[in-house]
Amino acid sequence: MAEAEHSAGRTPGSVALLAVSKGQSAAAVAALADCGHRRFAESYLQEALAKQQALAQCPWALDLEWHFIGPIQSNKTRKIAESFDWVHSVDRLKIAERLSSQRPAERAPLKVFIEVNIDREPSKAGLLPEELAAFVADCRALPRVQVVGLMTIPEPHGVAGFARLAALNAQLVAPLPLLSMGMSADFPQAIAAGSTHVRVGTALFGVRGA
Repeated sequence: MAEAEHSAGRTPGSVALLAVSKGQSAAAVAALADCGHRRFAESYLQEALAKQQALAQCPWALDLEWHFIGPIQSNKTRKIAESFDWVHSVDRLKIAERLSSQRPAERAPLKVFIEVNIDREPSKAGLLPEELAAFVADCRALPRVQVVGLMTIPEPHGVAGFARLAALNAQLVAPLPLLSMGMSADFPQAIAAGSTHVRVGTALFGVRGA
């Protein structure tokens, strides 16, 4: 990541590393947290909640920053709103409204990324590019979520999608400050295109189940 930041002329340390811990044990999360890492990303709610509970008594537990990056069903929004700090996969107004209304009053607004289907793949979630501007405006009106950026997963080997997402963001009336782009195989290209958050699992933990 440091090499990619340097090559892209980015400020050193300006890109956040999210350790994608889905499918990993609580012990694996603890081992990385013991090394000083604090940002973890999960896709499956029940698995994530079990890990949070298992780690609750660890000395660094309150310092962990939990990111939800998976698809969101309506019946999961309350627990996500209660248990996570960031959500990267908002692409329906109903979900955004539920996250806002169910976010505990004593916590800061939930930080959300809006997911964009930048390559228009039928099998993927996310807004189409032409739907984005109106959706951002609707989400910005919600009181208990804070729209911080855009997220995408481009088609395999489709790193040009990163630049297209950055350009799409720049076209908004008020561009968003953050971009969640890049995984183990392509995070250098994502950083070159302007990513502020890369979601890395395999390169940190190894292949799941291996």
